[in-house]
Amino acid sequence: MAAGAFTFTNTGRTSLQDGTFDIDTSTWKMALFLSTSNLGAASTTYAALTNEVGTTNTGYTTGGMTVALTLSGTTTVKVDVTTDPVWTAGSAGLTARFAAIYEVSGSVLCYCLLDSTPADVTASSGNTYTVAAHTSGVYTLA
Repeated sequence: MAAGAFTFTNTGRTSLQDGTFDIDTSTWKMALFLSTSNLGAASTTYAALTNEVGTTNTGYTTGGMTVALTLSGTTTVKVDVTTDPVWTAGSAGLTARFAAIYEVSGSVLCYCLLDSTPADVTASSGNTYTVAAHTSGVYTLA
């Protein structure tokens, strides 16, 4: 599925501007969250987020999956995920509403809805659950 456009958290935007985040050298992860999560613009740290997708028979591991972010372009700079994360749904299936990208040290950069309705997105047992970055990438500066 193609994720919706990513939205910066308030602190994520500030951390980009003040140099706290280093897009191409920091270690990043993408985690999945349920519709009942508190994930939003005011989110600051991964540890403070609630209702991450469970791990029992879902094929998901707490904390999500490591992703690499890359920079491309000169006058218009695009930040994108180098390889879209893929989970294989376990016997219970895998359902999520949001994805978040956060620095392994814990600060949340951005998040997106996985379906613009918004609705939960589900992969049944044995099927893959791919979070394909938006066609514009994670973000673009022009």
